[in-house]
Amino acid sequence: MTDRRIIDAHHHVWDLKVRPQGWITGEELAPLNRSFAVADLEPEARAAGVTATVVVQTVTVPEETPELLALATEGGLVAGVVGWIDLTAPDVADALDRLREQPGGERLVGIRHQVQEEPDPHWLLRPDVRRGLLAVAASGLAYDLVVKPHQLPAAVAAAARLTGLTFVLDHLGKPAVATGTLDPWSNDLRQFAALPNTVCKLSGLLTEAVPGSWRIEDLHPYVETALEAFGPQRLLFGSDWPVSTLEAGYSEVVRITDRLTDSLSQVEKDALFRLNAMRVYNLAG
Repeated sequence: MTDRRIIDAHHHVWDLKVRPQGWITGEELAPLNRSFAVADLEPEARAAGVTATVVVQTVTVPEETPELLALATEGGLVAGVVGWIDLTAPDVADALDRLREQPGGERLVGIRHQVQEEPDPHWLLRPDVRRGLLAVAASGLAYDLVVKPHQLPAAVAAAARLTGLTFVLDHLGKPAVATGTLDPWSNDLRQFAALPNTVCKLSGLLTEAVPGSWRIEDLHPYVETALEAFGPQRLLFGSDWPVSTLEAGYSEVVRITDRLTDSLSQVEKDALFRLNAMRVYNLAG
């Protein structure tokens, strides 16, 4: 893999001295309860053939996104930022303009909200959220979707109504890999993929599997479903580092994704591992 240029379309960083990560709770997530910086990621990513990355928000506070944008000005791996704004606020367009005026603002490529934490399964269909998503579309940004399987039908409906916005589904919609369950996730994923303004990230599957005892064969049905639904031109590789370190090292995540997509040609793999991220997030060449 090191002879291939790779763009990692999904990873995180956080500094616990700056703010806590409230989602890191329980014994299973305890290894994540420390700070992770781009400097920690860079040597591992470079060794795996990664030349650029997209860093993605983790907490729903306005201060985080300017910090991530500042990282993108440092001349390292970070080529794009998926940040957060309050989509329900009346001034979403102005908030996006203010972010673009920040240092590194030209590297803002998308917006994400922690929809998976919303108790309302139809949160994406609320009128105030729709208004915010329309502003994201008008700004030319993508919208990253982090949802659980029961929220996929609302994601399908939202994407069908907002045809001018590219919806990027993170982690394949977090299927139940640990139980081997495919339905109704697979049907909902296919409905989502049937819409022309949707793409999907091959990311985050390891941490949906049985902790510490998964096999690569456990992941095959989910990756095959995604390949059939989206095709190699609408899938993006993402490491989900450092969350992925709960189950595998960085290079291993890259190798696993390579093995899971062995059916693809080298041209198709170049799309999945690099070109699709450049197109979807409008990254500089």
